[in-house]
Amino acid sequence: MTRRSRPARNMGPRAFRRHLPTLLRIALLLLVLSFVGLAVLLAVDLRVARIGRASLRPIEGRRYDCILVLGALVHGDTPSAMLKDRLDAALAAYADGLSDRILVSGDHGRADYDEVNAMRIYLEEAGVPPERIFLDHAGFDTFDSLYRARDVFQVRSALVVTQRFHLLRALYIADRLGVDADGIDSTFRDYGRDAYYEVREVPARFKAFLDCEVLKSRPTYLGPTIPISGSGLPTRDEQP
Repeated sequence: MTRRSRPARNMGPRAFRRHLPTLLRIALLLLVLSFVGLAVLLAVDLRVARIGRASLRPIEGRRYDCILVLGALVHGDTPSAMLKDRLDAALAAYADGLSDRILVSGDHGRADYDEVNAMRIYLEEAGVPPERIFLDHAGFDTFDSLYRARDVFQVRSALVVTQRFHLLRALYIADRLGVDADGIDSTFRDYGRDAYYEVREVPARFKAFLDCEVLKSRPTYLGPTIPISGSGLPTRDEQP
């Protein structure tokens, strides 16, 4: 004959009072850890912003190996408003003679999503010769884009084009990787989610800090060198 197990009883007031000091200590520990984590995030955010801001300087009269356009959302072959503004800023810099090469770097990790060819088509339709446009198909994030610009495309100086919220992080990464970079703020309108983009920068800057200064990360892909001083045609999916 098996003994029936007693039904579990809820913690009564007396037992709860006995465990209360332990619960308070756990709650206090979690609160302290939360504050420490937040303090670390903010400290890293300030460091990235400070180093990136130090790279902001006048660009008039300078000459760069390339104008680097960082990728953003596309709809088929149509750039989003944010990416269109980056491309228009790059075209203005190209027309001003700041560089005669444009490197477009973005996500082309799937056959059905292609940021770089959407950018190429936009630039070509604006009159940029195809051989002056270099496509980085593996610029999956800002760190990958700048690392590959340095090691794959042999870029030593770059004019980075992106929106204000993103620019300081990009310049920070360039500084940590030894790329002589300046930046253009391509914020030409309200994108409707500006507060979200600013908040998202905090963890994004923390990741950049880890990649550059702690983990010494490498990009997802590297590959053979394609010097930016040559022709961009070998970077196309198909030859024209």
